[in-house]
Amino acid sequence: MTTGNENPITGTPGTPPMGFADRRVPSNQRQSTGLERRQFTNSHTDLSPDAAELGQAIDQYKLLHRRRFVSYEEMLHIIKSLGYSKTQNEEK
Repeated sequence: MTTGNENPITGTPGTPPMGFADRRVPSNQRQSTGLERRQFTNSHTDLSPDAAELGQAIDQYKLLHRRRFVSYEEMLHIIKSLGYSKTQNEEK
């Protein structure tokens, strides 16, 4: 007979299965593996210098702000922080 508190895989009370990350636990109480997921690839070696700079800036932003993904507004902020700006199209 079960009490309803047993783990369905291991059968032990209140213990999650091996390798299971319980995301209901606040992140400050969870054990971190040190690896972070990235929105883009972890390597910027196949990119042009400008694209690699943008990729590194996005990764820095995500680490600083503890974000897994960035919104369009955040991406625009990152791009502008690198010095890019929109130019006005000249009428022909």
